[in-house]
Amino acid sequence: MIFETTICAPATSGAGAISIVRLSGPDSLKIADSVFFSRGKLKVVDMPANTVHFGEIRDGAEVLDEVLLSVFKSPHSYTGEDSLEISCHASPFIQKRLLELLVEKGANLAGPGEFTQRAFLNGKMDLAQAEAVADLIASENRSAHRIALNQMRGGFSKELSSLRKELLHFTSMIELELDFSEEDVEFANRDALLALVKNMVKTVSRLMASFKNGNVIKNGIPVAIIGKPNVGKSSLLNRLLNEEKAIVSEIAGTTRDSIEDTVRLGDIVFRFIDTAGIRETADVIENLGIRRTYQKIEQAAIVLLLADARDPSEIIIASFEEIRKQTENQDKQLILVINKSDLANHSRINELSKQLLLSDNEHIVEISAGKDINIGILEETLISVSKLGDLDKDAVVISNLRHFEALRHAEESLIRVEDGIISALPSDLLTQDLRQVIYYLGTITGEISTEEVLGNIFRNFCIGK
Repeated sequence: MIFETTICAPATSGAGAISIVRLSGPDSLKIADSVFFSRGKLKVVDMPANTVHFGEIRDGAEVLDEVLLSVFKSPHSYTGEDSLEISCHASPFIQKRLLELLVEKGANLAGPGEFTQRAFLNGKMDLAQAEAVADLIASENRSAHRIALNQMRGGFSKELSSLRKELLHFTSMIELELDFSEEDVEFANRDALLALVKNMVKTVSRLMASFKNGNVIKNGIPVAIIGKPNVGKSSLLNRLLNEEKAIVSEIAGTTRDSIEDTVRLGDIVFRFIDTAGIRETADVIENLGIRRTYQKIEQAAIVLLLADARDPSEIIIASFEEIRKQTENQDKQLILVINKSDLANHSRINELSKQLLLSDNEHIVEISAGKDINIGILEETLISVSKLGDLDKDAVVISNLRHFEALRHAEESLIRVEDGIISALPSDLLTQDLRQVIYYLGTITGEISTEEVLGNIFRNFCIGK
């Protein structure tokens, strides 16, 4: 696409020695020529592509700053347009005045993600790759970085595009058959189509299955901290976060609603959820909090059940059995955390382990949140049961909910196609489902998109990217 406007925006934020201001569009070189004066007296329009030049930014006769100007020319730039990056000193005044100068000379301030949106519309990347740019910027650990980088390099897109291309060929052949319906000809071999569809179902199912890991890598593994009132749930949350996030009180029922925050342990982000204490109560508000506690258990991948080390074994076992029953067949990790171990006379781990007959997904740890005893052991247990491990550097993993939903719809249509081929469904009905598969795969890479979808995606980008 050819855009009539030239946009500018800061590409860096926060304190630092250097700030970068980006400029992209048809008048980039001309606008830069009006404010940048190189030491070599060379005009910006005459500068070779992919070169860096030292000079001054001037507002009339006044020198604003000494800068480096990087020149990128269409089509070999991030956006596919003539683009410039001005590296200036990181003074808020300099950056603000530089942007004002560029706007005075004819540029427009860019909106969120507008540079990347232009890159997509100019064919420099597909939509899945464009979304990966935002994920790469937001990545907080090695696994999230690898997923985003692989997607940005087109690993996911290549896999989908290859399958979509084959399916489009078969669909065209079947639709051609409709033009010769009276002659009873078959241009698309049904056995070959069935083999392709079965292969696609396996591929789509594998990608969808990867979403579970991809989602927790991107957003953090949800960990619900549950237990009866006053067993130390809020104290443990504060200790894990290393801040006073939750109110700690001797009064039972202090926590009425769930409190969430994230922390990185090792290379894994955990999203801890402190919940209302589970008990019988007539308090309406507290009961709402307890109801939400059970909802958070459903959503969690790991459940930390806290118990007081001074409680009798039968009480701890009863609490554990209740949560065990609720989480059975849900592929959750259940960790019984015996808190306030500093106030007990002896260790309870061996005794309780024998009585509970723990499965591979169940564990016991003794700690004291108040005295900071064995918190490191609990953190090591959380890391070991997360089951994420190191991803293969070339693994294609889905972490985007929009992609997952599109794949789910595509899988449903593929299964209908498979059933239709087996039952010898008429060609016109078969092509309807084939077209649905092609459509949903196309929405992922942006081969099929709407203004609404693009708006929803790019409004979440940062300014200047």
